[in-house]
Order: sequence, then C-alpha cells, then structure tokens
Amino acid sequence: MAPHLLSFVVVVVISAAASVRGSSACPTLDRDALLAFRSALSEKHLGILSSWTGDDCCSQWYGVSCDPTTGRVADISLRGESEDPIIPRSGRSRGLMYGRISPEICHLDRVTTLILADWKQISGPIPPCLASLSFLRILDLVGNRLSGPIPNDIGNLSRLTVLNLANNQISGSIPTSLPALSSLMHLDLSNNQISGPIPGDFGNLRMLSRALLSRNRISGSIPSAVGHMTRLADLDLAQNRISGEIPGSLGSVPVLSSLYLDSNRLTGQIPTALLSSRGLGILNLSWNAMEGEIPDVFRYHSYYTALDLSYNQLRGPVPKTLVTAAFVGHLDLSHNHLCGPIPTGSPFDHLEAASFAANDCLCGGPLPACK
Repeated sequence: MAPHLLSFVVVVVISAAASVRGSSACPTLDRDALLAFRSALSEKHLGILSSWTGDDCCSQWYGVSCDPTTGRVADISLRGESEDPIIPRSGRSRGLMYGRISPEICHLDRVTTLILADWKQISGPIPPCLASLSFLRILDLVGNRLSGPIPNDIGNLSRLTVLNLANNQISGSIPTSLPALSSLMHLDLSNNQISGPIPGDFGNLRMLSRALLSRNRISGSIPSAVGHMTRLADLDLAQNRISGEIPGSLGSVPVLSSLYLDSNRLTGQIPTALLSSRGLGILNLSWNAMEGEIPDVFRYHSYYTALDLSYNQLRGPVPKTLVTAAFVGHLDLSHNHLCGPIPTGSPFDHLEAASFAANDCLCGGPLPACK
C-alpha cells in the first residue's frame, strides 16, 4: 500500500474511533441535568445510581439511553419493581428511593421516555416544566408519594402516548388542557386525591384506549362526549363522587369491554344501549342510586364475565332475556328492590343465593320457591 494511502486510512480509522467515543459521551448539558436529577434522589440498597459516573452516560449509566443519531439523552427508565437482575441480586423484592424530582430534568429537551416508577418514597410535586418536554412520549411516575397538582400545561405534550400517575398523592383537578393530548392512548390517574369534574371535552381524546381514574374525589357528571371515543376499551371511574345519569352514548362505544362506575352517586335508569352492547364484558354499577327496571335487552351475543348491579334502587323483575345470553359468569343483583320469580336455566342454574339477596320479593331457585 502506498504511504500516502496508508496515512489516509489511519486518519480515517482514528477519526471514526473518535466519533464513536464522542457519540457515547452525552453532551455536557445533558450530563449536568442527569447529575442534578440524581443529586435530588437517594437509593441505598440497589446501588443503581452509583453507576452514574464518568462521561459515558449513554451506555454505562443504569437506566439511561441515548438517541444513536443525535447522541442526546432519549430515555430514562428506572423501576423499583421489575424483573431486572439487579433487584434479586440485592436480596430484595423491590427498591426504595427517596427524594424528589428535580426540575433540572427539564433540560433534557430531547427525552422521549421518563419512567420513575414504583419507588414508594419519592415525594414532592411534579415539576411543571415537564410540560415543556415536547418530545416526551411516555411519562410514568406510578407508585410514589408525589403530591400537588398535575401540571396545568400537560396538554402541550402533543406526542405523549402514556401518562401514568397512579398510586400517588396527587391533588387538584384534572387540567383543562389534558384533552388536548391528541396522541394519548393510556391514561392512569387512579388512587390519588384528584377532585373536581372530568373536563367536558374529555371525548376529544380520540386515540385513548384506557382511561383509569378510580379511587379519587372526582365529582360532577360523566361527559356525554365520552361516548364518542371510538377506541376506548376500558373506562374505570369507580370509587369517586360522580353524580348524574349514565350517558346512553356509552353503549355505542364500539370496543368498550370493561366499564367500572361502582361506588359513586349515579342516579337515573340504566341505559338500554349499555346492556345491549355487543362488546361489553365487565359492567359494575354497584353502590349507586340507580332506579327503574333493569332493561330486558340481553341478546345471544351478550357475553358478561362480570355483571354487578348490586346496592342500588332497582325495581321490577329479573330480566328474562338473560337466559339467551351467550355467557354470564358473575352476576350480582343483590340489595335492590327486585320482585318476582327468578328465571330458570343458564346462568341462573349455577348462581348462588347471594346473587339475589336482600331484594323485596324475589323467589325461586336458588332462593326459596315462589308461593
């Protein structure tokens, strides 16, 4: 090989090696933001944050990864409960982390995933500046002790697909900007202290598949526009303070498979369209103040793994069309004002008396025979 060609090859190899080294060392601004984030946290048992040293934060720092094209920090994924070998090696079933979420994390303006989940002891507020991270797709802060409100400008995160803030101590109301999250598919705000109404334009979340808002202090009515969310499969509003009637439009949501509205203050009649829905498999309306008769509209395609209408003010007979349903697993009609003979045949031939207890005058198997 000619000397000048050999020199050229050596220069290219050295330059390539330098490029690889440079791509693995995240920018100083990103590294400083990560170090500030780490300084506000304390984890004594697993030692995962002890790996956050040196310049190579893109491949050597636990839970951190970078975009291979830009070299910028793209993902932070730290879970206190996971199958990662680091947890069983520590002799623990889960990790505990103390401290707070430093606003310095918002300097990572190219981050797409921020997971700081199930650490039990991380407290303080959610930094409002998180709403400025325009590339964020996943925000998962479940299972901590975070308090204060959801950032008002959360709706600015147009790329967000997952928002999980469950099992914290978050208070305040659902931000009016939240329905602007046009890409959101999974929303979990359950088991917090959130109060106030569901935004009236909640139905604008047209990509949403799961809306889990149970065990809060949410009040007001269920917006009728929720019935226009064509991708909604699971809606859980149980154990809140929701009042008013159930929108009949919920019965026309094409893929709705589970609906939990139990332990609220709902009134009015059960919408006919709800019980005749083709896809609904779990329906829990227990512990409300529903009135009127149970619509006798079950069909051959009705397939309920669980149907709970207990602890209401329902009257009239047990629907005879339940015997035509394809399947009814768990059925609970107890603690109402139902009256008359219980129909014979499936599913009634495998149900226990508890399913019909504390009604006005029901009779027939599995209850005492009608007189």
